[in-house]
Amino acid sequence: MQELTGILNIDKPQGLTSHDVVARVRRISGQRRVGHAGTLDPIATGVLLLCLGQATRVSEYLMASSKIYRACIRLGVTTDTYDSEGQIIDQTDCQHITRQQVERVLQDMAGPLDQVPPMYSAIKHKGTPLYRLARRGKTVERKARRIVIHAAELLEWHVPDIEVRIHCSKGTYIRSLAHDLGQRLGCGAHLTGLTRLASGCFQLSEACTLEQVEQAAQHGELPALLLPLDAALQAFPAITVKHDLAERIQFGQRVELCTPPQGRLLRAYAPDGRLLALLRSRSDREWQPHKVFVQPDNDEGHTQP
Repeated sequence: MQELTGILNIDKPQGLTSHDVVARVRRISGQRRVGHAGTLDPIATGVLLLCLGQATRVSEYLMASSKIYRACIRLGVTTDTYDSEGQIIDQTDCQHITRQQVERVLQDMAGPLDQVPPMYSAIKHKGTPLYRLARRGKTVERKARRIVIHAAELLEWHVPDIEVRIHCSKGTYIRSLAHDLGQRLGCGAHLTGLTRLASGCFQLSEACTLEQVEQAAQHGELPALLLPLDAALQAFPAITVKHDLAERIQFGQRVELCTPPQGRLLRAYAPDGRLLALLRSRSDREWQPHKVFVQPDNDEGHTQP
C-alpha cells in the first residue's frame, strides 16, 4: 500500500484521548506514520489535526499556530484538576457575581500572561508526567510559561454556568484559565466543557468525524479527506524554481536564488507545482534545504504558491 501523505482535520469526540484518535486512524487507514499536532484532553471536542506520512514532518508548524476555543465554565466550584473530571476541593456561593465583573476580568486577562501549567498535565518532571505525580498526592514546582490571550469574550450567561470564547497562543491551558478566572472573581471555577473551534486556519466547520473517515476508507476515498502538507506552511513565502535548482534542492544542496529573503524560511516548488522543500536563509541569496519533501511525480497533493 502506498503511504498516504496529508493533514486530516478531525472533529474529536468527547471521551477519547488524542492518542486514541491517532490509534483509530492508524487502524482505519493502515498507515503507520500518523501523529497529532496539539493535544486535546478527553473532555474536549473539536479540531484535532492529524498528520499522515510525510506531513508528520510539518506538525511543529501546525502546533505553533494560535487556537480558538469555546469553553464552558462553572463558577463557585473548584476542583483539583481544574475541570469536571477532578475532585471538588472547594465550593462558594457565586450568585453575587455579575456579568460585568466577569467581562472585566476577562478583559484584564487579555494580553501576555505567565501561566503555570496545572499539576494534572502531561508535562514531565524528571521524566515523569505531572499527572502521575498529582495522582500520588505530590506537588512539584512548575515554571511559568509565557502565553498570549488575544481575546476572551463572554458568550453565554447562565450563572453558575457561563460560556467563553478564547483566542490564544499555543501552549495555553484553558483549564488553568478557568481556574484563574474563578480565583480572580473570588468564587472559584472549573472547566466543564471545551471545544476547539480553530487551530490556525483549520476550522471546526471543515472538520470530519471519525465515522466519516472510516466510511471514506471503506470506499477508497480517504485521500480526498486529506489536506496537503503545505497547508501547514502557508505563513512562509513561496517560490517556484527551475529544473536544475529543483534537482539540487531534492539532494539537500544549497542554492542561490535571486529573490531576497522575506523571512528565514521559504517554500520551494518544482516547475510542475510539487512542493520540494522548506528552505532556510543562509545569506541574502543563499538558501539551505531545511526540510526536503520527496514526493512521487504523480502526486497531486500540493497547494500552488
